[in-house]
Amino acid sequence: MNTIKTFAAVMTLSLLPFAGFAQTVTATGTTLDGAEAKIAAQAQETGASYKVTEAYFNNGVHMTAELTK
Repeated sequence: MNTIKTFAAVMTLSLLPFAGFAQTVTATGTTLDGAEAKIAAQAQETGASYKVTEAYFNNGVHMTAELTK
């Protein structure tokens, strides 16, 4: 039983560097391209890549993305 707990703790700690950087950012704009350009600029500033997770249009564009190293 103690071995299982130790193994679980080691596995959890080994995942921390990957989960430690994931950051969510948002941007607004008048077009999808404009909002994505703002997300791309934020990603470039931190040296990260990005994945758009949400975008909607309602009198403007609101976009959410996740930055990852």
